[in-house]
Formats: sequence, structure tokens, C-alpha cells
Amino acid sequence: MALQNIGASNSDDAFYRYKMPKMITKIEGRGNGIKTNIVNMVDIAKALARPASYTTKYFGCELGAQSKFDDKTGVSLVNGAHDTAKLAGLLENFIKKYVQCYGCGNPETEIIITKTQMLTLKCAACGFVSDVDMRDKLTTFILKNPPEQKKGAKEKKGMRRAEKERMKEGDTADEEQKKLKKEAKKKGVTSTKEVTSSKATAAKKKAGGGSDEDCSASPLGSRNVAANAAADDDDVQWQTDTSLEAAQQRIQEQLSSVTAEMVMLSTSESIPEKKTEKVNKGVTNGSVKHEEKNGAGQNAVLPNSYDTLLGKIRNNLNKGSTPSQLQTFLGSLTASRPEVMAALFEALFEGVGKGFSKEVGKKKKYIAAAVHGEDSQVLLLHAIEAYCGKCSPEAVKEVALVVKVLYDDDILEEETIIKWYEEGTAGGKNSQVFKNVKPFVEWLQSAESESDEE
Repeated sequence: MALQNIGASNSDDAFYRYKMPKMITKIEGRGNGIKTNIVNMVDIAKALARPASYTTKYFGCELGAQSKFDDKTGVSLVNGAHDTAKLAGLLENFIKKYVQCYGCGNPETEIIITKTQMLTLKCAACGFVSDVDMRDKLTTFILKNPPEQKKGAKEKKGMRRAEKERMKEGDTADEEQKKLKKEAKKKGVTSTKEVTSSKATAAKKKAGGGSDEDCSASPLGSRNVAANAAADDDDVQWQTDTSLEAAQQRIQEQLSSVTAEMVMLSTSESIPEKKTEKVNKGVTNGSVKHEEKNGAGQNAVLPNSYDTLLGKIRNNLNKGSTPSQLQTFLGSLTASRPEVMAALFEALFEGVGKGFSKEVGKKKKYIAAAVHGEDSQVLLLHAIEAYCGKCSPEAVKEVALVVKVLYDDDILEEETIIKWYEEGTAGGKNSQVFKNVKPFVEWLQSAESESDEE
């Protein structure tokens, strides 16, 4: 199919990327029933992003003839015999009036009907809004047959949320399948142990001679049973206990004799006070080091120990943990949820002033790993508020951009932001933060009111 540039002014541009098919017409019928069929009107309309009924109706209005477009068959007819060149010229006029942007001439426009029943063209390339001349006859037809509106921002956001929920459901299903596979493997190991032990018992019985009744009838038989049981235990290959308590017990068994004597002296014998203090200090320090080596007490947080909590989260991030690993780590902490959220936010953006919003955009996945539900969204907003109270004024200036970044990525919901802002302004706390957030909140409220009116 032969293509040409959209718009007569761009016909000589070999690199123009907006193309449409060349018009193909066919004259049908005779006498009073003669008609002109625009064969490829559907393809032309698709290239112009306009309904084919608009172009067909425009030809009829300009030529003063009846026109008809059949949606089912895609046939476009105009009464009378008309040249292809004449119809192509009328199509160029249609493109100038209803397709091309009046500002930049780009055909990436959308027809919008205002509340006052006026037609405008909104350009997706430059953002210019062009006012269409309402004296044209086609405008009445467009008002009665409005074009299909593109999906708004809220509908796209709803689709993104639904997609995220489907992804989460898929992840949970994968985790359940992994758990089932692990359980099946464990059951398989247990069954093989039972089969091995039964075979060994049968072999010992055959070697010792006699049945179970014969063995239990005499003292020699009972001795044989005990020996067979010991031999069975030797044949079975038991797995090593990898629990924390077993690991600590094995390490204690491997302690040097000097350390063992120090421990025994500190517990059983009476030692002078100075020596006792030294021994106890040595044992305490050794136990602390021992716990650190074995990972014991790694997630234990002392009450009101915010600095300790901050250090642990900072260490976890420095190790290069992924968002999923960070989520598991945060769930294992014993501190309160507000403290965990505040410490996480401070650990992620410690010392960041200028460029605060850009850093939030880079680390948004780690923030999303800690946010689940409306309650955690409120905690995140309070953490942002607390961080802005600690850091430089440059970060406070970008707090509105930070909230917008988290809103655009579906980490914060519109209702939660508005509720947090209303409670903060009513309480009068940290007024500078809420002053900077105010324009964004007003934009959210105005967008919500416009959608309700529509």
C-alpha cells in the first residue's frame, strides 16, 4: 500500500514519521444512483486517529451530497461521481481543521468536548490546546457522536494496581509451591530412612537366627536384640542438627581447656573479688562475641534504643540486600512499627538535602517493601515528616515532590495523603512541611472534584 506524509506542508519531508495511505476511490452505479466509494477510508481514518464516519461526513458537508459510512462493513459512500484528487484536497482541509495541532502542526492530537459544548484539540506533543471553529457543519455531527475518550490517569493507575495485585498473587503461589516441594522432599528422606532401618533389622535377625519371640524368650536373645538395635543405629545415616542451640553446644564442646576451667571456677569455687570480676568480664565478653559470631540476638532491640535499630538497618542495607530481603529483615525486628519505618527512612536518605526527591525515586523499591496497607502509608508519611524535621531546609523544600513520586508509583494513596495533611494542619505541627505539601494536596482535591463532576 502506497503511503504519504500526513499534511500537505510535510509532503516533501523524506524523514517525516507520520504516514497515511493514499486515497483509493471507485465510482459505482449509474444515472441518479451513481456513488463514489472511498475504498480505504478505514485505513486512512486509523492513520489520522479519527473515526471514519467523521471524514465521510465531512466530504458530504463540503460537497453538498449525502454520505454514509457503514460501521459493520467499513464501506464509505458519497453520492455523485467525484475525482480522487478533489476528495484528497478535501481530506487535507479536514486534517488542518480537525487533526493537526494549531501550534506545532503535529497530528498527535485528541478531540475534547468541553463543558460548554465547544471542540478543542489537545496536542500530546507540545501540550497546546487548539480551539476548533464551531461554524463548520461537521462540529454538530461530532457533538452528537463524540469520539471515544482515552483512559484517564485514574483508570491507568487502577490498571497498574490490578497488575501489581496479580503479580503478588503469582509470587505467593510460587512460594506455596516451593514449600510443598520442600515438604515432599523431607517426607521422601524420612521414608528412605525407615526402609533402610527395616532392611538392616531384618538382616541382623537373619544373621542372629530365630524370630522376635525366640530372642525375647532368653537373656541371650535380649542381648542380641540390644546389639541389633545398636547396629541398626550405626547403619542409619542421620542428618546433622543445624539449629542454633545445637551449633552453640558444639562450639562450647570445642572450647579450650583453659576457658573451660575459667568457667568452672567462676561457677563452683569461691574466688577473690578482683579475680572473680576479671573472670566474669572475660566470660561475658566471650559470650557476647560468641553470640555475634553465631548470629544470636541479631534482631533483638532494647527498648527505646533507636540508634541501635538505625545501625542494624544501615548494616543490612550496606550488605547489598534486595527489597525482598529487606522486607524479611524488617519483619523480624522486635521494635515498634513507627520506629522501624522512621529508622528505615533515615538509613536510606541519611544526610540527603538537595536532590531529595531524586534519591527517593531511585530507592522507591526499598520503601515499597516496607509499605503494606493504609496504616503503613501513614507511618511512611510521619517518617518523611520526622526526617524533614531533622535534616536541612533544602530537603523540606522538596517534600511535595517526594510525596508526588511515591503517589505516582502507587506507594501512597490519594485518600491517605489528604487525611494526613488535614490532621497535620489541624494539629499545627511542623507547619513548614505542610506548607510545602499544600499545592500538591490542593491539586489532588481538585482532580478528585473534577472526576466527581464528570
